[in-house]
Parts: sequence; C-alpha cells; structure tokens
Amino acid sequence: MKRVLQQLGVYKKDTFLCVGLTALEVIMEILLPFITARLLAEGLEAGHLPSVYRYGAILVVMSLLSLIFGATAGRFAASASSGLAANLREAIYANIQTFSFSNIDKFSVPGLVTRMTTDITNVQQAFMMVIRIAVRSPLTLVFSFAMCMYINMELSLTFLIALAFLVVVIGTIMVITLKIFSQVFRRYDDLNASVQENVSAIRVVKAFVREDYEDKKFARASKNLYDLSVKAEGLLAFNGPSMMIAVYFCIIMVSWLGAHFIVVDGTLGTADLTSLYSYIMSLLMSLMMLSMVVVMISMSMASIRRIREVLDETPDLHDPEQPVMEVSDGSIDFDHVSFSYKHGSGKNALTDIDLHIKAGETIGVIGGTGSGKSSLVNLICRLYDVDEGSVRVGGLDVREYDMEALRNQVSVVLQKNTLFSGSILENLRWGNPDATEAECVEACRAACADEFIDRMPDGYHTHIERGGNNVSGGQKQRLCIARALLKKPKVLILDDSTSAVDTATDAKIRRAFAEKIPGTTKIIIAQRVSSVEGADRILVLDNGRVNAFDTHENLLKTNAIYQEIYESQVKGGGDFDQPA
Repeated sequence: MKRVLQQLGVYKKDTFLCVGLTALEVIMEILLPFITARLLAEGLEAGHLPSVYRYGAILVVMSLLSLIFGATAGRFAASASSGLAANLREAIYANIQTFSFSNIDKFSVPGLVTRMTTDITNVQQAFMMVIRIAVRSPLTLVFSFAMCMYINMELSLTFLIALAFLVVVIGTIMVITLKIFSQVFRRYDDLNASVQENVSAIRVVKAFVREDYEDKKFARASKNLYDLSVKAEGLLAFNGPSMMIAVYFCIIMVSWLGAHFIVVDGTLGTADLTSLYSYIMSLLMSLMMLSMVVVMISMSMASIRRIREVLDETPDLHDPEQPVMEVSDGSIDFDHVSFSYKHGSGKNALTDIDLHIKAGETIGVIGGTGSGKSSLVNLICRLYDVDEGSVRVGGLDVREYDMEALRNQVSVVLQKNTLFSGSILENLRWGNPDATEAECVEACRAACADEFIDRMPDGYHTHIERGGNNVSGGQKQRLCIARALLKKPKVLILDDSTSAVDTATDAKIRRAFAEKIPGTTKIIIAQRVSSVEGADRILVLDNGRVNAFDTHENLLKTNAIYQEIYESQVKGGGDFDQPA
C-alpha cells in the first residue's frame, strides 16, 4: 500500500482536505441527535418556545454545515482517487518503457493490460472508500459510542456484544475472500489473453474456420472467472444478514433495558431513549459500511500486489556512470561470448561465439530454427547482456555506451516489425523525427517501398492502421527497412526482414544497400541462401555455436550445413530462378 500511495504526488493535499472535511461532517451528524434530544426535553416537553427556536436554528445550521462538508469532501475524494489512478498508470507505463527484454519476458502482455485497467480501477475505488468511508465509519462508530456512554453507560455495553460478533464474522469473511480475489485477477489475465489473441489473429481464425474453438476457449476462461466471482460474492452475502442480526439484537436490548430505566429507575428520559436509537443505527450502519470497506480493501490488496510487481521491477540493463555517447564506426567483435535468457539456467542460447567484423562489411547469417541467429544480433544493440565474454561495437564494449546512443547507431529491422496508426510519413519518422519528406522518399527508394507508395491515393500521407493491417507483409517489411535507414546507422541488422518480399525485390534492396550505405555494416539474417550469397562473409550457426564463417564460394566447398541448405533450395527451384 505504501508503494502505491507514493504515487499520490500533488493529490496529497486533496486527500488531507477530504479526510478533514469528512471528520467535520461526522461531528455535525453525531451532534444532531443530541441537539434533537435537547429540543424535545427542554423545548417541547417543557413547553418552552424560545428553546424550540434556539435548538431548531442550531439543527438547521448544523445540517447545512454537514451537507457542505460532505459534498466538498466527496469532490476532493473524487479528485484524489482519480489522480492516484492517473499517476499509477503513468508510473507503470513509464517503468515499462525502461524495461529490458529480460524484464519484459517476466510479464505477459494481457497481465500488464489487466494491471493498468482492472487492477488500477480497483485501487482507485478502494482509495476513495478509504479516505471517505474508512474515515467516516470509525469516527461515527467512536463518536456514537461515546455519546451513548454519555447518555447511559449500562445500555451502551450491549453494543460491545454486537461489535464482537461482527468483528469475528467480518474478519473470517475477509481472510477467505482475499485468497479468492487473488485467483480472480489471474483469471482476468487469462480472459484478456484469450481476447487479445483472438482479435490480433482474427484473419487466421477465420481462415481456418476456428471460430467455434475460440468461442469455447473464451467460454472456459469466462466460466472460471464466473465461478470464482460467485464463490467470493456468496461469502460476502453473509455481511448483510450478520449486520441485521446485530441491529435487531441492539434494538431489542435497548428497548427492553431502556423501558426499565425509564419506568422503574427513572434515570432515563424518552428524549434520551430516542437519541439512543439514532446512535444505535449510526453505530451499526458505520460497522456495515466499514465491512464494505474491508472487503473492498481485501479485493484491492491483490491488485496492489500486482501493481507493485511492475513498479518495483528494476531494469536489468543500466547505463554506466560516464557513458560514451558516440559510436566511432560499425566494427563488431564478439569475444568468446556465451549467453542464456535465464542466467544460471545452464541452457545457453549462444556458446563461445568469437567473431570479428570490419566496419562496412556485409555479413550474412544463416542457420536452422533455434540456432541463435536473433539472440546474436540482440546482443549487438544491447537488448540483453552477455553472461560471459564481451561484445564490442566501434572498438568499445557495448556496456560502455549510453544505450540510447548505441541503439540510434545500431538499427534492427525484425521479421515481424510493427507499424503504428498514423500516416506513412509519421511511421517513417520514428527512425528520425527531424527527417524531411525528401529524406523519407530517398529511404523508401533504397528499401523499394516507393513502388507501392506512389500507387496509393494519398502517397506518403496514406493512413496506416494500427499494426499495419492495411498493407501487405512485404510492404510492411519495406517500410520498416526505410524507417531504419532514416536513422543513418553505423550498423544495420535485418533479422529475416525480407522474408515476405519476392526474390527480385530482395535483390534490388541489397543492391541499394551496397550503393547508398557502403560504409554501414550490414548483418542480414535470412532463411534463403539467395539473400546472403552476395555478402562479404556468411556466418553459419548451429545450436548456438559458430559452425563456419566464410564466403559463399568457400562454404559451398567446405561446409556440410551450408551445402545442405543450398542444395535443398536449388532442388526446390525457389530462390535461384530470379537473377540476383
């Protein structure tokens, strides 16, 4: 709770004002039955009209003050709780932006979405109840009990029996429901995952006529959530009957004992008995409201723990104290590098990689699925840190650079790179926010993207849907290549990013690279030999190790893995029909 409340920021003032005004509202409400009893005893029963006017005026003023204090407190409560929710979302989102890939791997996307929506909404509602009802109810309970003790101490002791009963019942319900609500929010993650997966892959779902299967999968996730929610709400349903038992017990005891004190002892007046009934209802209603707060807090504690997990997650990668801000050239050196996604697991993705690449070289990388191709290039731009050895770019260990400066000079184009909603120009300028339209056009020519952009009705101002759903896979890849070129990097990495492009266009892109960016080191990961055969050298990876590193011609003569890949593609007749 303390970690979450640190995000209140400027809304601390609204919180304290809400608490203070709520306390004043309670004081006014507690005094109303007491003043009413004085009006009855000293005014109506005594037949003294000036006392009726005096106490009547006091009641009106106190009622108006109570209304004003309550309304203003409600306004500050809404401001503080909404502000806390807004600050929490911003804090979580900002912290996620600092995560390295290893941090992101710890959380699922649906889980992060649930934390920023459902969990924060729960915390917002709980916080509003805490600063309003959790302040109001205890104060009402204490002041009501104090007034009851002032009127008649013996009658007031009956409330302690009801209080003890409610504490036991509500405490038991709270302990049990807290465990259930922890499971409920995990079910929300499953539900969000089902929705997100279905919507993002809706074309595949329809293409394979799997709507019924997806409906059943969603129904299962929804049913699990329903079952747990019913179980929790079923337990909470005992709150109401328990409260009514306490209320009726107190009314019966006060009526029975009160009659004795009025008729037999004469120590209690009817006006005081009337005010006692008011305080009974205030006291017990405050307990009921407090039980609701306890349940809401128990629900929010599960959300708070999930929110805290993200807020407390610290980035695995940090800039050095005095980072280098400039990458001198595109040379790359791997010095006996070993790397695993889970440190200490013993399952290396890369083992003893020793490579030396000169600035301006074009390097092809080829290998089977799971051979470590993407893992290798992720280390160059320091998306992960090595377990052993070092990776140098421009002659310096990548851990010596400012990460932003390094990544601005090492551009990566992924096979499944993402486009964002906005115009083509806006997407291209992710590579360089200050790029002119002429520079964007030039980058698109080098990536062979101008061919299809010129055919679009609005050209470079054509709107791209979220995720690039209104362009083809090959068009998306070419736009992503153009975006990377606008950064004018020292190192350009293409991670199987021409897989959706035909071989003729692939060849044009490679020729454009040779002509337009000769000084940039180019690393091309590909499944097709035709995409890498023109490279200065080709790296063959096998099970996370360097199997060979040589020219296309030499590999054809000496390397069995490369020969096998080449022959399977030549015999398949796919990649070598088009002239390079």
